[in-house]
Amino acid sequence: MGAVFDELSSKAMALSPVERARLADLMVESLDQAPLTDIDQAWIQLAQQRAEEVRTGTAKTYDADDVIAEARRSIGR
Repeated sequence: MGAVFDELSSKAMALSPVERARLADLMVESLDQAPLTDIDQAWIQLAQQRAEEVRTGTAKTYDADDVIAEARRSIGR
């Protein structure tokens, strides 16, 4: 590509995973022609918050096998 692209991509890759995700969201959002609604922005903010909680270990998570087993028990399978 060009020198500016190379410099920007190099700097972007040096960011933390959270910062890279936020930058990726920003870049994808900039490609969308329709502006985000307040509801869209709220969902994005909530998703980013929950992803951060999972990354930092502050979210309560569940093992997938346990969840599937519980779902099967609840429907009688």
